[in-house]
Amino acid sequence: MPKRVLVIAAHPDDETYGMGGTIAWHVRRGDNVTVLIMTDGVTARHTVTAPQEAAAVNACAILGVEHVRFARLADQRLDSLPLLDLIKPITAAVNELGAQIVYTHHRGDANQDHRAIFAATLVAIRPFGACPVEQAYSYEVASSTEWGAPFAETAFVPTHFVEITSTLEDKVRAAAAYSETYQSEVKPFPHPRSLEAVRIYAQQRGVSVGVPAAEAFVPIRQLVKEN
Repeated sequence: MPKRVLVIAAHPDDETYGMGGTIAWHVRRGDNVTVLIMTDGVTARHTVTAPQEAAAVNACAILGVEHVRFARLADQRLDSLPLLDLIKPITAAVNELGAQIVYTHHRGDANQDHRAIFAATLVAIRPFGACPVEQAYSYEVASSTEWGAPFAETAFVPTHFVEITSTLEDKVRAAAAYSETYQSEVKPFPHPRSLEAVRIYAQQRGVSVGVPAAEAFVPIRQLVKEN
């Protein structure tokens, strides 16, 4: 049975760098995927936001996603907002979509917006009432997760992997779409957000589980229903 999947991203491009191959994998399986992008992603640096949204729509289209939502909160200021302001758009998306699988950021990321989105997601998907979420996972984002503090309590220790050998090039092309912004999000190698690094990270995760390319996740919840 096709699943209803919600991918929550703090910034435009997190969804692609974090789990673009898995997004394309879900689409190819016939799942209904929606991407919710919480901030404009750029106003901490400049005010030209329109190209960022256009790039996000283009990148998601390359991955096969037609439904992209924008909460349009301020970049790098989520820690200054009441948590409820972050919870509300996530809860609305979960309930309106009937999301069965939710992906969100890792709690130990270096980026404060990522950490705030993780905390808000945990509240939004609380398993009570009519919450539809059966599975929830944290994904890693290049130049944020691996730059987090090196402490056991915040380490990204994945135990769930998705092979993306057949969708890796879709991920690379989607990442390349973010070069078409006011200030390119694609950096030269060896920056973690270079296109070369996208392949290297996928190959590294793949080698760790015996496949050519993979993406890694930390399970938050996995519910097996009787029916």
